[in-house]
Amino acid sequence: MHRTLTEHARCLYGDEYQPTPECGCEHQERYFIEELTFAEAESILAMLRELCPHLVDGRLPVWVRNLAYRLVVLQRPDDPALLREAAQSLRLHGPDWDDIAASLSRRAQKLDGG
Repeated sequence: MHRTLTEHARCLYGDEYQPTPECGCEHQERYFIEELTFAEAESILAMLRELCPHLVDGRLPVWVRNLAYRLVVLQRPDDPALLREAAQSLRLHGPDWDDIAASLSRRAQKLDGG
């Protein structure tokens, strides 16, 4: 059993900065996605920041990053810094989500009083 969401993600997808631990767990993506779906914002952010500290790096699939940011934004809809971080991640990983990124940036600006 993995102790943290970060540890689970590292075992499943690997890590650019650390060796993948040998844990003996059955690694099926659906178990990780279940854990991610119900994780607290702090756990999700810890995973993103540890495995992808520069937004463009890391071995997490883009769809996992997008889902992770979506789940965190749903938990913290009034956090302008987080909205900007999620928007930046979306912009860096393809033009398909530029409209969503722009919307997140506008929400962040409104929350900042602008």
